Amino acid sequence: MKIRVVVGSAIVILLACYCSAQSAPAQQRGNSQAATTGNSTGSGIDPQKEADIRKLMELTGAANLGLQMMDNMQSSMTPLLEESLPPGAYRAKLIELFFQKFRSQATAESLIVLILPVYDRHFSDDELRQLIAFYQTPIGKKSAQVLPQVMSEAQQAGAEWGKQLGQKSMEEVLAEHPELKEQLEKAAKAPSSE
Repeated sequence: MKIRVVVGSAIVILLACYCSAQSAPAQQRGNSQAATTGNSTGSGIDPQKEADIRKLMELTGAANLGLQMMDNMQSSMTPLLEESLPPGAYRAKLIELFFQKFRSQATAESLIVLILPVYDRHFSDDELRQLIAFYQTPIGKKSAQVLPQVMSEAQQAGAEWGKQLGQKSMEEVLAEHPELKEQLEKAAKAPSSE
């Protein structure tokens, strides 16, 4: 049961992060026709607006950000998967094959199709064109170029801050409640019932 929960959680987290990071533009997928012919997805979005959404995704470097987030998640999820699976020589190969299968099925186009309606709901075509114009300026290009690194560094800083704050908070709670500290120490010494 524990294995299914951890693997299921890993899949949901990976997919959510990958989707939220968007995905590759049509031209990088070798499907430039989809970007130029408009509503090829059957999304119900105006063809011009869909083309503008795809253009914005291309200019913002969504593919690189999505791939970077996928790699980061894979790196952080691997130890959790290793801990959730029983020990054995099979484990590393199983995890490797799992990530290969997951990434092969999480195609850029399927994610773009998933994300198109989100952009459609939140931006008018005029707003999309303004964003496209911004991302074509020098500061817009720089923003798109450095944002993945900024996000990565901010994520690392936030994780470290959270770890330190969590440790400090736990130490303070245990200092304020010695009875809980004693119960924790007893539980740690007791044989595991799993």
